[in-house]
Amino acid sequence: MSSHAWLRRQAVGWSFPRAGSLAAVLQDIEFVQADPIRSPARAQDLILRQRVRGYRVGDLDRYYPKLELDEEQLYAYGFAVRRLRPYLHPRRDRHAPDGKYVLTGRVAEVLEFVREHGVTHPREVQEYFGHQRVTNDWGGKSSATTLDLEVLRHYGYLRVADRIAGVRRYEPAPPLGDPIEPEERARVLTLRVARTLAPVPLASLSSAVSYLIRMTRGPSKKPGGRPVVLDLLARGELEAANVGGTRYVWPADLVPVEADPAARVRILAPFDPVVWDRSRFGELWGWDYRFEAYTPEAKRVMGYYAMPLLWRDRVIGWANCAGAGQDIEVGYVDRAPAGTTYAKALDAEIERLRAFLRTGLSRPAQTSTA
Repeated sequence: MSSHAWLRRQAVGWSFPRAGSLAAVLQDIEFVQADPIRSPARAQDLILRQRVRGYRVGDLDRYYPKLELDEEQLYAYGFAVRRLRPYLHPRRDRHAPDGKYVLTGRVAEVLEFVREHGVTHPREVQEYFGHQRVTNDWGGKSSATTLDLEVLRHYGYLRVADRIAGVRRYEPAPPLGDPIEPEERARVLTLRVARTLAPVPLASLSSAVSYLIRMTRGPSKKPGGRPVVLDLLARGELEAANVGGTRYVWPADLVPVEADPAARVRILAPFDPVVWDRSRFGELWGWDYRFEAYTPEAKRVMGYYAMPLLWRDRVIGWANCAGAGQDIEVGYVDRAPAGTTYAKALDAEIERLRAFLRTGLSRPAQTSTA
């Protein structure tokens, strides 16, 4: 077996263990990326349907209040298990000379309002403090108090309690206790990201860890994630292999996958851990996959929300589907594999996706947990 074939086997085998319950899978993977685009479903739902037995559209939102999760930022925005919270907070305020965030002005008043009222909808805060609108980070306009709520969530004072019709409601976050040493925070978060994306190029992991260090640590004499990754390699907590000029790393306790990949087709989310790192994607599967939702329509090659098409341990093309009841169209980098085995596997996956999307049509709205 070639080195690239071995890496492909591990990438797929490590990311898709035997399907389990939603709670069990989340405690194992500890983080799932989120994205609001529904074409045909949100990224978190598409990611979890491949890993959770009997997963239905919206189950993560539906059971979120009982799952010991928080909406958090790891290498991307998503849902993280509560265990990771002490490693992600406190966070550095890049505008403060000492890196410490200080509550002032209306933000402090908004925090006090939520502490007094409990689970709070942004509309309630807006009605109390006024309807001022400000420019957000994307250049658009948002409610000033909604941005205040997000600032308080980012710095660990509030957490997302639940979502009603897709809108976050907030509540006071539990106290953090004594802060964990920066080195231990970096170690735990590095191993978490390495496990999620394993086997991951050392350069990609270093970049993700650099971002986490900037977010969670004050001024440091050792900026950047590469020293952290190299230290974990030296201590034997990470293993590595050089393949095709790229150094790949993974947690040392991951057991190598020896079994041949199952004859199964999977239609993946564009942000699925298997395809998340685009540099690894190109090296392991020999072509460039692009997320084209923000590409002008005339310049799209694969489609607005083209989802990578995985056959055994090869990504051979992509699929497009606008939503429940819509056609599922498949495209290939080269051509479809010959034979009935692939054809039957593709039909089975298309039917699984259709059935999954149908579950989103008749689900009851989430009830309040206030």
